[in-house]
Amino acid sequence: MAGKFELYKDKAGEFRFRLKAGNGENILASEGYKEKSSAENGIASVKKNAPDDARYERKTSDSGKFHFNLKAANHQVIGSSQMYETESGRDNGVESVKANAPDAAVDDQTE
Repeated sequence: MAGKFELYKDKAGEFRFRLKAGNGENILASEGYKEKSSAENGIASVKKNAPDDARYERKTSDSGKFHFNLKAANHQVIGSSQMYETESGRDNGVESVKANAPDAAVDDQTE
């Protein structure tokens, strides 16, 4: 099964998206957007930037867990990962975004 973006409204009424891998795991999540069109632009930006390894900011939290951000050309964060226990887990997450995002369908759950 291929990956997909889920576009949804959160409890605060903001639009968000998450990228799920083919196995249903969340691999990237967005910030909240006031406008649906802004969230849709975020999805387009993830699709465009996902294949470029230089767009990933690999990080380690203060608690020693690993995570990453995907950034656009203007250095704005367009998506963030979950926390991973291992560095290799985080790196596998990056590779999963690269593999799934460019061709992922959008499941619009706001309608």
